[in-house]
Amino acid sequence: MTQAKTTKTAETWWATAAVGAVVIALCYGFARYAYGPFVPRFSETFGLTAVGVGVLGGLSTAGYGLGLLLAPRTSARSARGTVLLAAAAATAGLALMALAPHVVVFGAGIVVAGAGAGLVSPGVAQLIGETVGTRTRARAQTWANTGTGLGLAASAFTPLLAFGWPVIWSAFAALGVAVTAIAWRTLPRPPGSGGVPAATGPVRGMAPLVVNSVLVGATSAPYWTFSASRLTEAGLSPVAATWCWCTIGVAGLLGGLAGRAAEHAGLRTVNLVTWTLSAAGIALLALPDPGVPLALLSSALFGSTYMALTGLCILWAAHLCPEQPARGITWSFAGLGAGQTVASPLAGAAAAGLGSAAVFGLTALVALTAWSQLHRRLAPP
Repeated sequence: MTQAKTTKTAETWWATAAVGAVVIALCYGFARYAYGPFVPRFSETFGLTAVGVGVLGGLSTAGYGLGLLLAPRTSARSARGTVLLAAAAATAGLALMALAPHVVVFGAGIVVAGAGAGLVSPGVAQLIGETVGTRTRARAQTWANTGTGLGLAASAFTPLLAFGWPVIWSAFAALGVAVTAIAWRTLPRPPGSGGVPAATGPVRGMAPLVVNSVLVGATSAPYWTFSASRLTEAGLSPVAATWCWCTIGVAGLLGGLAGRAAEHAGLRTVNLVTWTLSAAGIALLALPDPGVPLALLSSALFGSTYMALTGLCILWAAHLCPEQPARGITWSFAGLGAGQTVASPLAGAAAAGLGSAAVFGLTALVALTAWSQLHRRLAPP
């Protein structure tokens, strides 16, 4: 009887984590991050200037922020419903973009798709918190979070396809319909009546988590935004740069190991080791001539550590808000988004004045400031 119960529990957490990862892959890998590599095609179709591209990028961030604001309340009512809403929003946004007759509808699609990304991580984390036992919960959280890497890997080579982007985006939307249907059929329903009271007021110990999350955003933004141009500047071909982007996604799946590592070594130790590896991966692009091997190594280190760091943020948030992890994760991911929003233009200005190689060197040094977490007031619990 005990063995059967243990087997059922293992199957439940793996199934929940796997489906959560697939929904996150849809919302992040396709609905949010696939936008960047297609910018030249969007610009050609809609006649966008650099300002127009920036406005559309801002709309994606606005939609993401809207999703994050809604996530704690919707997750308190129904974590499962929030995950399904996220998948539906991502699918609807992708469909709007694919069918857009003009840039206004396209922009609306970006907002809706971005909202799906904002809803999904808090929703998945809340659902895991309500349906997975404490012994396997950390592993379930970090493995589900690797869905971003899965989505990046799956969409990496789509810009090289000969089809027009509306066809590719329509395929993304069709995939979203399938993912939403699978999630609806397979995601578990929390025991009991479902839903928890929406908490209000400040959360003790939240400030160090938000600082850590802002640092994740600030140090990842230059890589997301300028790594491709840095590799081109270093002499790599577009195909090689695409392989590096794919490597970020594939290596990101290793970030799921962070939960098991944190169970054994502690959250602070694993967090600091991961930050150190992240700094090393970013610093490789500061080399004058990284070449393909070091570029691939840099991509692998960045992908695995970024997914690990965001997964550790989820564990940290869940520790602070055990009854409503979505609430803590909303604060954490809002900090991450704020860090990315501020760091991108600063990195662009620094690249114009100092060169992109120097930007990656400085970013690596900023990442090492995470060692300030040795002080107990800044440390994870």
